[in-house]
Amino acid sequence: MSVQYVFALIDAYAMGAGRLGSSVAGLAGLTGIVIGGLALARPAGGRNRAAVALAAGSAGIVLGGLVAVTSDGGVGTGNGLGGAYVAVALGLIAMLLGGLALARARRGGGLA
Repeated sequence: MSVQYVFALIDAYAMGAGRLGSSVAGLAGLTGIVIGGLALARPAGGRNRAAVALAAGSAGIVLGGLVAVTSDGGVGTGNGLGGAYVAVALGLIAMLLGGLALARARRGGGLA
């Protein structure tokens, strides 16, 4: 096994800026989904949870979009483009759940 082969393997599994950015964006979107689901499931504190879900979802969309725009290669090149697409989708779902929970809290169904 040559040294160049070992360095190529290390580069393939290294956490670059694109992968790290899309991972953070995906975690923000996933957090928004969980909090938005809790806001829909439990009416107490629905407005606060809905606002947090909306904020986390929008952060996931913005960060994922930023990684997607600045990515050099295509999907599968290790630049985080695939993860950015997933992060944008998760952010959209989080914003949908947060919006539904906020609408329910405004009409009186989510007030404790």
